[in-house]
Amino acid sequence: MGIQIDVVVSYPINDEVERVLGLAEAVGEPVTVTFVWEGDRDTEYAVLVPAATLALWEHWAPTAYEHPATREEPELAHPETFGAFTLFRRRAGGRTAVVRDGVVVAELLHPEEAHWLDERARNVRQGFMDPKQKAAFEEFLARQASLDEQ
Repeated sequence: MGIQIDVVVSYPINDEVERVLGLAEAVGEPVTVTFVWEGDRDTEYAVLVPAATLALWEHWAPTAYEHPATREEPELAHPETFGAFTLFRRRAGGRTAVVRDGVVVAELLHPEEAHWLDERARNVRQGFMDPKQKAAFEEFLARQASLDEQ
């Protein structure tokens, strides 16, 4: 899925994170990111999904994803700013919204959730016919000779 990028975040030098967020926004497709934080913070794995892609996936996915790790109540965290981007970690669902100039441009999702949403959306979308396509297909079938006439 998308591009694989490994990022070493050197806190408080945050231009690396800003560059990755900008790259993902420019590419316009999901980017897998590994955050290796300095200090005692654990390494985080996430998929940075542009807002438009996530909206498309969520439109086509028939149900919501519930990751086992998100059942726990996550601790409250302050927003983190990296240059022009601010990350807002959601307490429900485990996602992190990436905001630039007051607009959500992407979200960080757990890799399993991103894969699940992508697969579900693709499966449903492939089985869907828009109304014009469906009408044309029905017309095509109506013009076909029956098995008795062949």
